[in-house]
Amino acid sequence: MKVWLQRARSRLLVFLHDMLMIPVAWGLAYWMRFNLAYVPPEFIDEAIETLPLVVLVIGSIYWMFGLYRGVWRFASMDDLVRIAQAVLVGTTLLLFVLFAFNRMAYIPRSLPALFVIFQLMLLAGPRLLYRWMKDRRLDFSGGKRVLIVGAGRAGEMLVRDLLRDRHSGYVPVAFVDDKPHRQGGVVHGVPIRGTTHDIPQVVETFGIDVVLLAAPSASAQEMRRLVGLCESAGQPFRTVPQIKELMAGQVSVNQLRSVSIEDLLGREPVTLDWDGIRQGLADRVVLVSGAGGSIGSELCRQLRRCAVRRLILIDHGEYNLYRIETELLDSPNPPVLARYLVDVTNAVAINDLFKQLRPDVVFHAAAYKHVPLLEDQIQAALLNNVIGTRIIAGAADVWGCERFVLISTDKAVNPFNVMGASKRFAELLCQDLQTRSACRFMTVRFGNVLGSAGSVVPRFQQQIERGGPVTVTHPDIERFFMTIPEACQLIMQAAVIGKGGETFVLDMGEPVKIRYLAEQMIRLSGRIPERDIKIEYTGLRPGEKLFEELFYPSEGFADTPHPRIHIARRTEAPGADLLESALSDLGQALADRDDEAAKAVLGRVVPDWNFAQGKDAALPLHACTVGATLVAQEPREEGLGD
Repeated sequence: MKVWLQRARSRLLVFLHDMLMIPVAWGLAYWMRFNLAYVPPEFIDEAIETLPLVVLVIGSIYWMFGLYRGVWRFASMDDLVRIAQAVLVGTTLLLFVLFAFNRMAYIPRSLPALFVIFQLMLLAGPRLLYRWMKDRRLDFSGGKRVLIVGAGRAGEMLVRDLLRDRHSGYVPVAFVDDKPHRQGGVVHGVPIRGTTHDIPQVVETFGIDVVLLAAPSASAQEMRRLVGLCESAGQPFRTVPQIKELMAGQVSVNQLRSVSIEDLLGREPVTLDWDGIRQGLADRVVLVSGAGGSIGSELCRQLRRCAVRRLILIDHGEYNLYRIETELLDSPNPPVLARYLVDVTNAVAINDLFKQLRPDVVFHAAAYKHVPLLEDQIQAALLNNVIGTRIIAGAADVWGCERFVLISTDKAVNPFNVMGASKRFAELLCQDLQTRSACRFMTVRFGNVLGSAGSVVPRFQQQIERGGPVTVTHPDIERFFMTIPEACQLIMQAAVIGKGGETFVLDMGEPVKIRYLAEQMIRLSGRIPERDIKIEYTGLRPGEKLFEELFYPSEGFADTPHPRIHIARRTEAPGADLLESALSDLGQALADRDDEAAKAVLGRVVPDWNFAQGKDAALPLHACTVGATLVAQEPREEGLGD
């Protein structure tokens, strides 16, 4: 009730204002007609006599056009157009009424035009002045002086929001923008003072307290450049969300956030064939192994958009499975779920599950992935990564799955460690099954995933929070990165376009030195590398290389319909007899708890691993190239998994 009364009072005040402006405009029109001098009495008498008629006609038109409904605080171009329409229609109607009333006696021919002009001034002027006063916050409240980088649509909406919000704590002082035609311009009264290269000078000249980056579509390379300029200016900086995260047409001060490491390492947003993905996965029963892990849980989130008939989650971790199930059930339009606390190495449970539920598509994300840990845990690595893959892939074959996607790693190429060799073994098993199965088996390889469990970013964050030091294994080690959602979307895309037998390789973009990653994360925390937080180099760990690869030299590569996905051509693989014999021997070695026998089996199937064991980990292996672009040399962070 209180809100309704306030709204009614506001509308009444606006309407009374507009009614008052009608006689003022009418009188000013007569006065201007006579050059702001003496007005003959007969004209004054006529103006007074017709005034009630003028107010009645013009006021009725104002009411019809709803001028009183506009909120002055947010007066816009639409309001000005409505005012102009009401004034023109009202004045035209008034002329007809006056002509019928007294043949327009003592009404000069220039009077209607002057009346229109004064109406526009007296109706639009106060509205715009009120908004200008509110936007400029003429209460003279203090706040941090702000430099906004980017005078495009995001920057315009941001400065408008800052000017409206008295309590934001920010006072926009200047823009910088790289587009030549914007130089010297003004956006909502805030001048454009130069290009982004001038950020340090503008900060110093105008006493800027904080820099706001309003460039939501900037690439990672551009963000790194802007962050470098902001750091050289010595003032804190914040950014609006990336363009894909913004709500339609809205950029507000409430969305400002710190620049994240994903902003600096991410790449151009992936453009997916979502129609094709939905068509390929809709109304299918889809199973995700390792559903509670970093990749598995994000796959489940993405699959929710694909209208699958049923989503089956399996994981051997109770809490992880509970967490992703709860998240999916609490989401809008939750999918039909089935979840099972089961280990992929349990052949009886896996086959029983496939027999009952008959999944159409399987995404196999369950794997052990941490390199140094698995170097002396070869039995656990082979049991989970090899035997587990053989069990679930065999069940997919026996129980009539359409597609099986093995999520592999760059470490499977020329493997230098147990984890990589075990994943290569798994790849070969799926390739072998493809030759004799109706199910389409395919493999997807990629490298580091930002923010995955146990990955470098959370580890560095913890070390920074403790005050350091941040540990990097080698000053020259570098890795390729992609975000978890991007990796999962590309996995689904590969699953849909795959015909069976392919090894899909995801384009990982440009490599990033781990040293640079550590330095940037320290800076983003508001501290200075080596001064506030030390970086220590601990040496390469067991099984770790400076560089990783995505292709074997003999594989080469081929393009796919999707520009971010390539196909590694099949290499000469061990025969089915060798693989079956190796699996039998591996089972015996695991039963006997015999590490040496397990290593011998792994070396027999993946001879590259035996070759790599005797080499220096610090020496980078060869890389495959695509034209002049290096795509196969895929470094990975300190032994972290995919």
